[in-house]
Amino acid sequence: MNDICQIYLLTPPAIPDIGAFLEELEAALSAAPVACLQIRLKDLNDSALIQAGKAIVPLCHQYGVDVLMNDRPDLVDAIGADGAHIGQDDMDYFSSRELLGGDAIIGVTCHNAKSLAFEAAEAGADYVAFGAFFDTSTKDPKTRAELEILQWWQEAVVIPSVAIGGITVDNAKQVIEAGADFIAVCSGVWNYRDGPAKAVSQLSALCSGQA
Repeated sequence: MNDICQIYLLTPPAIPDIGAFLEELEAALSAAPVACLQIRLKDLNDSALIQAGKAIVPLCHQYGVDVLMNDRPDLVDAIGADGAHIGQDDMDYFSSRELLGGDAIIGVTCHNAKSLAFEAAEAGADYVAFGAFFDTSTKDPKTRAELEILQWWQEAVVIPSVAIGGITVDNAKQVIEAGADFIAVCSGVWNYRDGPAKAVSQLSALCSGQA
């Protein structure tokens, strides 16, 4: 496990122009290291989702970035992704692992519940995600998580944690210092006042303790 906190990007909830998005994505990925990108496009049918995924995956892989499908382990192979992120109401971990195999990355949403995190870790999840830590414009969070859970998890368990929910350049330092292994960022990058590339650059500096 990398000792330095890493950036975990999420796509915007909607991508009206895939060509324009790919330009923004490449600018972001070339600005500083990004560990992975989660494709989270909720309102597309399967065909459109696969089409978008097939456009996004090769660019990410060009920069050494793993790609995860949100909620849809069944579409991972179709778009050539590296794994899936599953919520508590999605396909369960064991079914997802059986479908995707041992090499796939599977992360699990655990909200603010230590019990759910332990359950996911014991099952074999590659990471657990806690949140939401801050107000977020991209979705209505079911739970709010306190920074303490990141510190507790880091001290108790070796499986990485992902902090999610309203993380921006202005507040990321709090979750990084609390012990998050990854910071999941969406609007904090794509809607950043100085552009996505600048956001990724500044987040990377925060992750490495240089800002």
